[in-house]
Amino acid sequence: MSVHLVSLGCARNDVDSEELAGRLAAGGFRLVDDAEGADAVMVNTCGFITQAKQESVEVLLEAADLKAEGRTKAVVAVGCMAERYGADLAAELPEADILGFDDYDDIAARLQGILQGARPTPHVPRDRRELLPITPVERQAAAAGIVVPGVTHADAAAPASGPRTFHRRLSGAPSAPLKIASGCDRRCAFCAIPSFRGSYVSRTLDDVVAEARWLASQGVREAFLVSENTSSYGKDLGAGHDLEALLRELSRIDELPWIRVSYLQPAEIRPGLVETMARLDTVVDYFDLSFQHAAPDVLRRMRRFGDPESFLDLIGRVRAAAPQAGIRANVIAGFPGETERDVELLADFLRAARLDVCGVFPYSDEEGTEGVRLDGHLPEDEIEDRRAMLADLVMEVMEDRAADRVGDEITVLLEGRDEEDGSWVGRAAHQGPEVDGVTSLDLSAPDGPDGESYAVGDLVRARVTDAEGIDLVARPLAGLR
Repeated sequence: MSVHLVSLGCARNDVDSEELAGRLAAGGFRLVDDAEGADAVMVNTCGFITQAKQESVEVLLEAADLKAEGRTKAVVAVGCMAERYGADLAAELPEADILGFDDYDDIAARLQGILQGARPTPHVPRDRRELLPITPVERQAAAAGIVVPGVTHADAAAPASGPRTFHRRLSGAPSAPLKIASGCDRRCAFCAIPSFRGSYVSRTLDDVVAEARWLASQGVREAFLVSENTSSYGKDLGAGHDLEALLRELSRIDELPWIRVSYLQPAEIRPGLVETMARLDTVVDYFDLSFQHAAPDVLRRMRRFGDPESFLDLIGRVRAAAPQAGIRANVIAGFPGETERDVELLADFLRAARLDVCGVFPYSDEEGTEGVRLDGHLPEDEIEDRRAMLADLVMEVMEDRAADRVGDEITVLLEGRDEEDGSWVGRAAHQGPEVDGVTSLDLSAPDGPDGESYAVGDLVRARVTDAEGIDLVARPLAGLR
């Protein structure tokens, strides 16, 4: 039987999709690239914000059309939206079968049953934080019997040759997400993720390192460490286990030249973490800082911590330790109770912070979150006006930051060639995958390389010669690293 697997949402979902793909392949399924003609279409959905949920529904409906036309036999929804809504989603989309996280360990058998005519009973969603002890250090033993996508527990069988029995890469890209933990213990008023992802559970250091070595053996040159809250890594593993220790171990893998860290909580960043990330050669100078806002009153209503002064102090410490570091962040416009003065404070902070990349998102109510119950909700048109103003502001800041890099020496990870002119395109160390801009190599110099000697995954030393928006143009220097 063949199955076409669609992965939507974030890099954490991509890791879960690779686990699903491995389990399906081990269960006798053949993975195919085209939905049309596949026996089953499985959609790993995203349930984070309204736009992501809409995209998931649209993809499921497209697959349902194929099923109605007889071009596929089954449509199956898995992932965050399927887990979050369960039976309600099944009622809204009767064309699809809904499987939750608890079905992952036996996903091949579940899909086989569906193809043979079985209709699984969709689960009634529950708060997955209730499955594990509140105290983090008590979780590792308790989690052994609970499905936590992407996390292998101490009693689970793992082969000596790889990180886990079930794992299959879905792309040949030189960069790969590497999940180090799942879940979140924070209670941000706008976020529903902890309720359906559960409490924070770290993968063991040995398991993460083993998977990193396996990825390197598959040609991966950049491991992108992902979780809902990467700065919390190891808090449930006991003394001596933290993100700094993990980074030191990963840096010993000679075949893995780049390690990138994502999603750091500003309130949890210790001085030693900044120093460790800046000191280790294989950890790229890239800081993904989850600010969300800068006005103290808004942050408190969000159940977060910080203010412009502490955030700017953190940015200053990062740039003092790593002057070329890329710093990215996300902020939310229009949170309930946000005043015009709060917007001014946020705008002033964004000007002073000079972030390399910043996403600006409009606030929207998410079922089950505290934000829904707060007073001071703003009209949608006012939220959009604030978002648009801030988005224009950060675009100017980002373009200025890119222009400031003209003349800098950088290292570029080559990811492919432009289909139109054949030029090489990749990312510098300060550019994260997919969302932080790209760097194109200028091969026009008469005495320079012609590009035929390069390959995907090469690291090329280059000097920045121009900036086009947030993208860079760079001319190669001495050669490969």
